[in-house]
Amino acid sequence: MRRDFAFVAIKGAAVAALALMIWTSMGSAQTAGGSDSATTQALADSSAAVPAPAATEPDYLAEVRANYTPEARNYWTTQVVLDLFGTLYGIVIGLVFLFTGLSARIRDFAHRHAPNLYGRGLIYITIYSLIAFVLSFPLSWYSGFQVEHQYALSNQSFGAWIGDELKGLAIGIALFGGTGLIALAYFAMRKSPRRWWIHLAIGSVPVVVILTLLQPLVIDPMFNKFVPLQNQELKAQILSLAEKAGIPGRNVYEVDKSKQTKKFNAYVSGWGASQRIVLWDTTLKGMEPDEILFVMGHEMGHYRLGHIWKGIGFFSVLAFGLFFGSGLFMTWAVGRMGSRWGFTELHDLASIPLFGIALSLVGLLAQPLSSSFSRILEHESDTFALEVTHMNDAGARAFMKLGSQNKSNPEPPAIIKWFRYSHPPLIERVRYALEYHPWQEGKPNLKFKPVAGEFVPPPSLALREDD
Repeated sequence: MRRDFAFVAIKGAAVAALALMIWTSMGSAQTAGGSDSATTQALADSSAAVPAPAATEPDYLAEVRANYTPEARNYWTTQVVLDLFGTLYGIVIGLVFLFTGLSARIRDFAHRHAPNLYGRGLIYITIYSLIAFVLSFPLSWYSGFQVEHQYALSNQSFGAWIGDELKGLAIGIALFGGTGLIALAYFAMRKSPRRWWIHLAIGSVPVVVILTLLQPLVIDPMFNKFVPLQNQELKAQILSLAEKAGIPGRNVYEVDKSKQTKKFNAYVSGWGASQRIVLWDTTLKGMEPDEILFVMGHEMGHYRLGHIWKGIGFFSVLAFGLFFGSGLFMTWAVGRMGSRWGFTELHDLASIPLFGIALSLVGLLAQPLSSSFSRILEHESDTFALEVTHMNDAGARAFMKLGSQNKSNPEPPAIIKWFRYSHPPLIERVRYALEYHPWQEGKPNLKFKPVAGEFVPPPSLALREDD
C-alpha cells in the first residue's frame, strides 16, 4: 500500500528501469490510494455479535463523504492538476534542451573530456541532471513542499526536504550514469539501429529485479530509519496472523516517516532476503490495533499472492511497448527536427532529452493500463485481508482513516480513476469491506487458501470466525 506500498517498490523500481538509462530530473516513489488494518479489540471481541453490514454501511459511506471536506477537495484537485502539469513541464524542459542546442553542447563537452562511451554518458547525465534539477526546482518545491505545508500534511523543514531532493538527484546520476546504463542503452542503439528497443526491453528485466531487491536495503535507508516493529504485543498479533496466512512473519518494520509527513501508509518491498512489510510510524500512532492488523492482512496478501513478481512481470512486458513506441516517435522526430537539434542519429547522446520526452508521452498513453493493473492487485489484497481476518468493520474503518488523513477523493471522476488511481477509490473499498463476507454465506474464499496444518492462535489472539 504505497505510492509509497511496496508496489512503489515495484512501481518505482519498474518505472526507473523502464526509463532505463534516462535519468530525467524533470520529475521524480507504497499504496498512495490506500492502506488497510486490524487487531486487539476485534480479537478480544471475537465471539461478540457485530452489527450487520447492511445497518453499518449507510453510516460509514455517509461518513466517508462527510470527511471529504472542501479543504480535502482543494488539496486533491491541486494534486491532480500538478500531476498533469508536472508531466507537461518535464516535456517542456526537454524541448528547451533540444531547441536551444544545450543538449548538443553538453554532448560536445562530454566528447572532449572522455575517451569512451561510459565516460561521456556519465558526464552528460551529470550535467543534464543538474541543469534539469534547477529548471524543475520551482515546480518541485511548490508541489513537494509548499502544498504539503499549506494543507498541514508535512512535518519536514525546508532544509530536510531539499536534502532528500539532492539525495534523489545523486541516486539518479549514480544509477543511470555511474552504473553505465546510459552507455549500454546508447551502445545498443548504435549496434542495432532497428532492434535496439528489444535489447533495452530485455535489459530492463534484470534492472527491475535488481532495483526491487536493493531498494529496501540500500536506497530507502538513505531517507529514513527502519527498525523492527517495537510494539511487542502488536508484533505477536501480527506474527500470529502471518502464521495463519502461511508466510514468514519476521520481517515487519516500522519507519520514521513522521519526520516528513502526517499521512498514513504501509507497504511491501523487496524480494527474497530483502522482502519486508513496512508500517509508517504515523500509521502506528493514528490507527487502532485491529485496523493495523487488517492493514497487515492486506500487505500479507501482496506477499502471499506474489504481487511483487507479478508487478515485475507486468512492467517488464510493458517495457517492450514503451520502448517500441518511444523508438517510433524518436525516429520520426529526428527525421523532422534532428538537424536543428544538432544530431541526426538516435544513438547520439544529445538525443537523451528526446528519449525522456518520448517515454513520457508513450507512458502517459499506457498509464490507464498500468493503473488498472495496480487496482486489480490492490483489490486482490483487500479480498485476502478480509478472508484471512474476517474483520469487515476494522477494514472499513482503516480505509476511512487512510482516506481522511491523506485527503483523497473517495469518488473521483472515471477518467481520473483510469489514469491516476493505483488503488480502488475509497468509497468502493469501504463498501466492499462491509459487504464481502463469503464465510457467512458458506461460500469458498477467492484468494486466501489456508495452508496444511494451519496455525490456530490462542484465544487472546483469535481472529473473529464464524461459529
